[in-house]
Amino acid sequence: MTRIRRGYIARRRRTKMRLFASNFRGALSRLTRTIIQQKIRALFSAHQDRGSQKSNFRRLWITRINAVIREWGVSYSYSRLIHDLYKGRLLLNRKILAQIAILNRDCLYTISNEIIKEVGYKKSVGII
Repeated sequence: MTRIRRGYIARRRRTKMRLFASNFRGALSRLTRTIIQQKIRALFSAHQDRGSQKSNFRRLWITRINAVIREWGVSYSYSRLIHDLYKGRLLLNRKILAQIAILNRDCLYTISNEIIKEVGYKKSVGII
C-alpha cells in the first residue's frame, strides 16, 4: 500500500492564522497553539473596545462642548445647553455640537443665545 500524503486544508488554515498573527512578537507569531490563543484574545479585545470607543468619543464631545460654553458664561453649563436644546426642539447631536464648538465658536454662541431667547431662560433665572 502506498503512503497517503496529507491534504492542504489544515496547512491552509494554519497559514491564514499565521498571516493574522504575523506582526505579533515572539512565540505569539510562530507557534500554532499560542497563535490561536492570541487570535481569540485579540478579537475579543477588538469587540470590547468598539463599545468603549463610542463612550470615549461621547465623553470627549461633552468635554469640548462644556469647555466652550463655560468660557463665556459662568452660570451656563453643558447640561443647561442640552436641556434648552431639547426644550427648543433643536435636534443637534453632541458630535455636531463639538465640531461647531471647535471650528466656529461664534456659531455655537449664537445658537445658545437664540435658544436662551426662545426658551426664555434668562428672565426666569435672572442671568441678565
